Amino acid sequence: MTEVTAAMDEALRLARLAVESNDVPVGAVVLDEAGVIIGRGRNERELTGDPTAHAEVVALRDAAETVGSWNLTGHALVVTLEPCVMCAGAILNSRISTVVFGAWDDKAGAAGSVIDVLRSRVLPARVSEVVGGVRADECAALLTEFFGRLRD
Repeated sequence: MTEVTAAMDEALRLARLAVESNDVPVGAVVLDEAGVIIGRGRNERELTGDPTAHAEVVALRDAAETVGSWNLTGHALVVTLEPCVMCAGAILNSRISTVVFGAWDDKAGAAGSVIDVLRSRVLPARVSEVVGGVRADECAALLTEFFGRLRD
């Protein structure tokens, strides 16, 4: 579990960086089987103008480049916010085995809050393990602060 703590620390650091480009503060990392971070990502939609540049997708692309394959079986994704449907699809297509996330997303979450794409039995692939709510208060506080500033 020490790897997950360090991974969430890094994901939170990346989330804070996203704010610099006025992106929603979400960060993600991919861990290999040994618990080593091999992929990093943060929301970059505003920065890049790419609607698919969510933290999870950016981290999955980085990890796939690192290992030289799209297939990330045995790897884990740690992200500060529950993945949306798009990201859940990318996670399934990458064959990630474990997903750990911080804050629940009761508007667009696809890992159990609104819908559970990651463990759906009607799809050909599933994530073996999903753990939500890890440091949820800390992860949610970044989002609350960010959106509070936008409303002001």
